[in-house]
Order: sequence, then structure tokens, then C-alpha cells
Amino acid sequence: MTAETRPAEPDISGLAERYRRELHVHCYRMLGSFEDAEDTVQETFLRAWRRRETYAGRSTARAWLYRIATNACLDLLAKVRPEPATGGEVLWLQPYPDQLLDEPEAAALARETIELAYVVAVQHLAPRPRAVLILRDVLDWPAKDVADLLGDSVNSVNSALQRARAGMREHLPAERQDWTGDTGDAATRELVRRFTDASLAKDVDRLAAMLRDDVRCSMPPTPGLTAGRDTVVRDWVQDGFAELGELRAVPTSANRQPAVAFYLWREAEGVFLPLTLDVLRVEGGAIAEITTFHADRFARFGLPERLES
Repeated sequence: MTAETRPAEPDISGLAERYRRELHVHCYRMLGSFEDAEDTVQETFLRAWRRRETYAGRSTARAWLYRIATNACLDLLAKVRPEPATGGEVLWLQPYPDQLLDEPEAAALARETIELAYVVAVQHLAPRPRAVLILRDVLDWPAKDVADLLGDSVNSVNSALQRARAGMREHLPAERQDWTGDTGDAATRELVRRFTDASLAKDVDRLAAMLRDDVRCSMPPTPGLTAGRDTVVRDWVQDGFAELGELRAVPTSANRQPAVAFYLWREAEGVFLPLTLDVLRVEGGAIAEITTFHADRFARFGLPERLES
């Protein structure tokens, strides 16, 4: 093949800028961890550079990169495949800042495939059915293309997809079609405002009135999932929530869900310092789930390092 007829090598640096965010979201769905997704995207572009001569133009550059990224995720999961905890929570789960999802190359992502409950449900699937589900149902790849990527038959891919869908039904909320988690919805904004005010006042009774009877609370990577309003409220009381010091709050959003960053007054420093980030799932005008993340997530959201008095 002459230089004139040889397919041009892809511009890896250009592709990195064009597809980095959507590939990052893809890896995040596969892995459930923002940081693991970042590492895997870097690995994807390293592999793409090393294998740039294999890109013969038979598929789009986007499809070529998705193949590499999916295989990089599967390779990582083959080395370290954590299992969800006994209670079903995903201890390695990390939130995804909405401001990154609003970047042009990621803005068209379907909300229901990035919310925390979806990401958690995906983590309960074995790696290959997980990849099949995401490629087929989220990215709308044809079964043949998925089979080519995984080195499987179309029948195997279709069978894996059915198993994956069944697994998702076991772990997704029963009322998922009624979610009202849009952070721009007026009723949701009002609920989040009341939740924030009650939290700042450390008013457990007011908070309890906003919870569904079957509310779930978790705090990855800390083990333990609490289910049921009475149990959640009892734990808040036992953990001394009402005795916490003075709090401040900053509204934000994660995974297309409303979130609140809380800061605690630290007398020694004379400032409010990061405490926790609560991501809320809302159903039927009540809080159905609270996923609380530690203060190490604040920087990813561009939240202040401290608040003055």
C-alpha cells in the first residue's frame, strides 16, 4: 500500500478533546467510580495512540474509541472486580458533577442512564453483560457490532442483554418511570430548599416528614445501607445529628439529581469546612433516597474549600 492510499492515522489529540467527556461518562457507567473512569479514559487514549495504525476507517473514530474504552473497562474489571456489599450498596460509588455533564460533548446524555440508582444497578451485573447492556440500550449499538467488539456471537449478545435487563429490573426502583429528579422542576427545588433548611436547623421531625416510608440512605465508601423512614430517623438521633455544630449549605447537583453540600463550623480554624455531600432522589414529591458522600468529593464539584462566618 502506498503512502497515498494508506488510511490516514487518526489525530489522537484531537479525538481526545472531542470525545473525552462522553467516553468518561461511558467508563463511569461501566465502573461506577469517577476516578477509575478518569484513569480508564487515559488508558484508552494511550491504547489508541499505540494502535493508531489499526484504525483503517472501517468504522467511525467514535466507534473505534468506544471499542478501546469498553475493553479497557473490562480489563480493569477482570483485575479488580469488587462485589456490591451485602446490603446492595456500591461502596466504590462516586458522584458525577452536573457541570461536566453539561459540557457540549456530554449534554445530550439521557438523564435516566446517569442517575445514581441506574449506575448502582449496573454495578450488580457481571462485566460482560454490563457492557452489552450499556452498548445496546444506552448507546444503541447493533447486536452485530457488540458481538464483534466482545468476540461473541449475536445470539450470545442477545442472551446476555436479556439477562442484564432482568438484573436491572431487580435493582432499579419500582417507580423509576415516575422519577421527578429534574433539578429544574419547581416542586423539586422547593423540596430541596425545605430539606436544606431543616438540615441546617437540625430538625429531625421536619426532615422525617419529607421522607418516603421506604427511603434508603447510604454513605459510600462506608458500609451500611439504611432502609425505612423510622430506621433512618432512629439512626440520625443515635448518631447525634441534632448535636452537630453550626452548619452552612451550598446547593449543587450530581448525576442529574439535586444535591446539597454541607459545611461544619470549625472553631479552631474559624471557618466552615466541608462535611458531606447529599445527593437526593425524589419520587412523588418526597425524598426516596439520600446518598451521602464524604468531603473529598467537594473539589470535583468546584465547591468552595471553606466558607467564612
